[in-house]
Amino acid sequence: MTAAVALNSVSKVYGHGPRALLALDRISLAVQPGEFVCLVGASGCGKSTLLSLVAGLDRPSAGTILVGGRSLSGDAGRSQAPGLMFQDPALFPWLTVAANVELPLRLRGVPRPERQRRSAELLDTVHLGEFGRSRPHELSGGMRQRVALARTLALDTPVLLMDEPFGALDAMTRDLLHDELERIWVERKLTIVFVTHNVREAVRLADRVVLLSSRPGRVVWEQPVDLPRPRRIDSAAAATLAAEITDRLRTEVARHGG
Repeated sequence: MTAAVALNSVSKVYGHGPRALLALDRISLAVQPGEFVCLVGASGCGKSTLLSLVAGLDRPSAGTILVGGRSLSGDAGRSQAPGLMFQDPALFPWLTVAANVELPLRLRGVPRPERQRRSAELLDTVHLGEFGRSRPHELSGGMRQRVALARTLALDTPVLLMDEPFGALDAMTRDLLHDELERIWVERKLTIVFVTHNVREAVRLADRVVLLSSRPGRVVWEQPVDLPRPRRIDSAAAATLAAEITDRLRTEVARHGG
């Protein structure tokens, strides 16, 4: 089976000469179609850099990255680029919710009637079908993230990259969005690579948790999560596994002095 995302000895260096910064060091990682993988690690370990490389927003200094068995270089590859969702929903305040979701379709030249139909479907998918005419400032933080998710889904890509999308939300809202994301992941058969600082969140969502070392980022440990779904973030089993991963993370951070 062709991996949905495959990194082979990927390194990323910023700058040149004595001031060059090695952010990622020879990372090899394969994510299978339909798999939900969470990346955890200390601040500055290169998690966001890795997502940017997989999304095609930057190029690795060494190594190869394949998405669906293809490189993202060239127009054909870029058309298959994964969707990328950030912590900040980054909605345009002067556009309605529906128009924000339509934007990727508009940029691709999709005719207006089809854009409107797809936007309505996607807003229904994230349970915001009644808010298409609202402006972003009229929505709660969790609702704005749902709009951002719908806009990312409009790209119609099988691979979704998520960079701490729920990190700024309160615990209850985050828990509800975990349920929503899991439902959409199953319904759409997505492959998700999800970055988080919250180890319990990783255990709640992931099929596999991948621990990155402190800078330069390397894959130092992988933990399958075999707990049955649906899961609760505060369940005893999730807490036990999260504690084990946290201990390994603390050891890694201490090894690098911070």
